Amino acid sequence: MENVNDYEVQIKNLYKAYDKNTVLENLNMNFMKNKITVVTGPSGCGKTTLLNIISGIEKPDSGEVIMRDNSISYIFQEDRLLPQLTVYQNIAFVLKSNMKQVDMNSIIDKYLTLVKLTEAKDKFPSQLSGGMKRRVAIARAFAYKSRLLLMDEPFKGLDDKLKKEIIEQFLRVYSEDKRTIIFVTHDMKEAELLGDTIYNLE
Repeated sequence: MENVNDYEVQIKNLYKAYDKNTVLENLNMNFMKNKITVVTGPSGCGKTTLLNIISGIEKPDSGEVIMRDNSISYIFQEDRLLPQLTVYQNIAFVLKSNMKQVDMNSIIDKYLTLVKLTEAKDKFPSQLSGGMKRRVAIARAFAYKSRLLLMDEPFKGLDDKLKKEIIEQFLRVYSEDKRTIIFVTHDMKEAELLGDTIYNLE
């Protein structure tokens, strides 16, 4: 039986509107520790808004977000890689500046190996395919030691074959490094494949 200590994040009576357009109303959700919770629903139903409120990018009009820890990684719909930095440097950029170089090298090598990008570590984003950029984003998010990982339609725009490959690599990383994941998608196949729990917003 679930209890409050099982939750990483709790959403209570959340309300958010833009002008006269209500996006989230009286929303209540619980997100379990070290599980993948999928939030699905049609475009415009408030999925991304919910992630932005949880991350602190946006503020709710009312209601509250209760979190056990404020350390968050966020994989956006766009890759958001820094074009002037290599794959290695993009991951190193989010790690703590006071981390020893040998530790940083070990962490970056670990996650690049898990997403099968070791040989691309010295390449720049402009030299990568769309699928490779997605994998760098996954490696970077896991390399940063957050308790909570937010993922906003991270496989959007990928063809089915590439999506399947990247999902397999994502699950490999997750199995090696469990953390609480809130995964937003409009794709029910993704939701059913990945979600321990699925919420549908309408």
